[in-house]
Amino acid sequence: MQFTHATLPQRVVFAAGESPAAVAAEVEALDGSKVMLIASDREKELADPIAKEIPVVLRHEEVVMHVPVEVAGRALRTAVDAGVDILVSVGGGSTTGLAKAVALTTGLPIVAVPTTYAGSEATNVWGLTEGETKTTGVDDKVLPASVVYDAGLLTSLPGEMTVASGLNAMAHCVDSMWGPRADPIDRALAQEGIRALATGLPAVADDSTGVEGIEQTLYGAYLAAVAFASAGSGMHHKICHVLGGMFNLPHAQTHAVVLPYVLAFNAPHAPEAEARIAQAFDARRAGAGLAALREVLDAPRALRDYGMPEDGIAKALGPITKAIPDNNPAPVTDENLTALLKAAWAGDPIN
Repeated sequence: MQFTHATLPQRVVFAAGESPAAVAAEVEALDGSKVMLIASDREKELADPIAKEIPVVLRHEEVVMHVPVEVAGRALRTAVDAGVDILVSVGGGSTTGLAKAVALTTGLPIVAVPTTYAGSEATNVWGLTEGETKTTGVDDKVLPASVVYDAGLLTSLPGEMTVASGLNAMAHCVDSMWGPRADPIDRALAQEGIRALATGLPAVADDSTGVEGIEQTLYGAYLAAVAFASAGSGMHHKICHVLGGMFNLPHAQTHAVVLPYVLAFNAPHAPEAEARIAQAFDARRAGAGLAALREVLDAPRALRDYGMPEDGIAKALGPITKAIPDNNPAPVTDENLTALLKAAWAGDPIN
């Protein structure tokens, strides 16, 4: 074996039903005395009990999908004006992403409290959108210093969002099998992440308030994100980032739709990864295992259902081709990438 693996430094706390006390302990451990609490008005009910236990000097509620640069700029200015020394984010990927945008410039530590399975909390990846272009980068300043997972905060997550968010986490696992820096450790973490998600998601879909299923899904989502942070962004994520930024598509649903098409595209050219994924699903083939799970979950099926125009395929082709890593398992051409995007747009069956 010849590879170099970097493990990111981060504290992770699982504390079902105890997030206020757990967040307070993390803030104290980081010597935080002036907290900027980032949580949209939709998350107010979840954030209020946490706010009572920490020294909040600023509450920021403007959270927008894909983190537009102008939104990030306003958050940064309010943070600087208030003299905050720590960021606490309560919410999904967009909320964590906004905290990361502030940390990117200020270097402030983040305590992330996820309310979806997005996984952004466990990566050093940031993303900002300007106009129709979403730019992503890697910087250790944006890696949250602490993550507090409280299954109780996800019991009210709508079923459709649970499915989409969980499949977004699954996409982190699959991309980690062949990302540009993927190594054996990433693949081992991703395989266990797939197994946990394949176990937890059906349980949560059956009972959205069941803490046991939520915790299993959170565990899988965390492993997925850790693997992804190391392996890097592969073909799947490059496609979704371009489409999401260009057409303002919902993040999790876009990932849920595109995933099976990328798996079918790359799996024949990555036999070891295909075998690992299949084993994690307890299926004969990786694609069959994912298809069975998607059927149980009634997963999102077509990009057109979320507002992508058909003529957007040609528009997105160039930027996607440019973004896909050179070491993608399957050779990428204009012809086969167009076919993949058309199938995902229409929700065509996968052969």
